[in-house]
Amino acid sequence: MPTTLWGKTKMTHTERFVSMGFTDEQFPAGTHMCYIYKDDQERKEFIAKYLSLGLQGHEKVNYFVDVISPEEMRAQFNELGLNLPLEMDERDFSISRALEIYCTGSKFVPENTLQKLRSMYALSIDEGYSGTRISGEMSWVLREGLEDTDRLMEYESLVNTVLLDYPLTAICQYDARRFNGSTLFDVLNVHPMMIIRGQVVRNPYYVVPEKFLANYVAPSFWS
Repeated sequence: MPTTLWGKTKMTHTERFVSMGFTDEQFPAGTHMCYIYKDDQERKEFIAKYLSLGLQGHEKVNYFVDVISPEEMRAQFNELGLNLPLEMDERDFSISRALEIYCTGSKFVPENTLQKLRSMYALSIDEGYSGTRISGEMSWVLREGLEDTDRLMEYESLVNTVLLDYPLTAICQYDARRFNGSTLFDVLNVHPMMIIRGQVVRNPYYVVPEKFLANYVAPSFWS
C-alpha cells in the first residue's frame, strides 16, 4: 500500500455508496456527519436505523456510548428493532464506552484517536467486510478531570482528512441541551454533512481543515 507524507499507510479503495437507513438517498462511504439533537427518542430511532443498514450491508459497525452503559445501549437498540443477539460476534457489531475510544487514560490525544479510526477501517477490509460504520456520543468531552479536551474540534476537522483514505462512515452526536452555542457552531464548521429532520444535507457552514485549523481558537464547551 502507498504511504502519505506523514508515513501513514494509505488505503486504496473504490468509491462506493451506502444507505443511512433513515433517508432514501445514498451517500459516499466516508461521509462525516454531525447530528445536533434535542430529542433523545428521535435520535435513538435514527441511529438504530443507521446501524441496522450497516449490518445489512456487511459493514463492520461500531458504536461509542457515553450516557449509559454498553449493555443498556444494546437493550435499547433491541427495543427499537435492531435485534442484536447476545452471542453476536463483536467483529460485526461492537458497543464501546466513548472514553475508551477517545481518550488514553484521562487525556484526549487527537492523533491516537485518528489512528484508531485508520485501524478500524483497515481491519474491516482485511476481515472481508465491505467497510466500516461508526457513531459516537460526544458528551464524554464534558466530563470533569479530562485533559486536552479543548482539542476536540481539531480532531473533528482532521477526521475529514483521514476519511479520504480510510472511508469509514461516521455520525457524531451532539446534545444541543449540553453544549453552548459557540461550540455547536464549531461543530458545524468541521462536519461536511449534517442531519436535519431525518435528512442528510450538505452543511453550508463547513470549513475545509486547512482553513479551519489555521484560524481556530479553542472554546469552552460548557454552556
